[in-house]
Amino acid sequence: MNDKDLQPVLNRIADALERLAPLPVDESTLPKAEGYVWDADTKQCRPIDKIARLPLSVLRGISPQIEKLLENSRAFAQGKLANNALLWGARGTGKSSLIKSVHGALIEDGYDIAIVEIAREDIGDLPEVMSYLGKQDGRYILFCDDLAFEAAESSYKALKAALEGGLTGRPSNIVFYASSNRRHLMSRQMIDNERSTAINPSEAIEEKISLSDRFGLWIGFHSIDQDAYLSIIDAYILYFKIPVQLDEIRADALQWSKERGHRSGRTAFQYIIHLASEKDINLSF
Repeated sequence: MNDKDLQPVLNRIADALERLAPLPVDESTLPKAEGYVWDADTKQCRPIDKIARLPLSVLRGISPQIEKLLENSRAFAQGKLANNALLWGARGTGKSSLIKSVHGALIEDGYDIAIVEIAREDIGDLPEVMSYLGKQDGRYILFCDDLAFEAAESSYKALKAALEGGLTGRPSNIVFYASSNRRHLMSRQMIDNERSTAINPSEAIEEKISLSDRFGLWIGFHSIDQDAYLSIIDAYILYFKIPVQLDEIRADALQWSKERGHRSGRTAFQYIIHLASEKDINLSF
């Protein structure tokens, strides 16, 4: 093969290597915004024009959870020590909504604090993101929604390293909040598989579930009863100014949850969307 024939092959190899090599993190100063989304393709924090969230006063049935996360977040916003937080429990119970609403409450109180969302599938980028944000001015709540790991994944190791901070420690201007349906972030099957195949089962299990120990604050969410479900719907009716009384739609709202086989804040909001559609009302945050 002469040089002329070899050049196209070398060009293709070079292109392939360029695609495989990770882009360097954009080290420029972040544009001012209340929220950002981590873009794994461009290695940048993309500003968000408007964050979809509700005021804390609209969130019902989770008062203890609100108090715990707000206290931790306010301490962080004030420059004090604060824990990374894991919000875990039943689906649709307001875990991610609470994180966004707490951030909104801090903004209303005049704190200069932003929220940065990183997708679960990009959690391997977490050390890079934290290193980048650590060099920025301001304080940041780094947030991952619906965080969980399956058997074939190893990115949980990046999360463990980032939360511990290694020799340099976690940057003081960052706190990490995650929501998950799993208390230990691992599936029960994954833990059982480790127990059955490992040479030292107890050590293998400890290595897996110790991930959740990196979160200093655990906040549990649980299924709600009928009264709490109706209270959530009532709060939404008042907030979105839907022209109905709770007594008028009570039976319909309960039937809605029965048909879905689940009572939760998410189910309540889905009913409100249905109700607003019937009344031709636009829901805006």
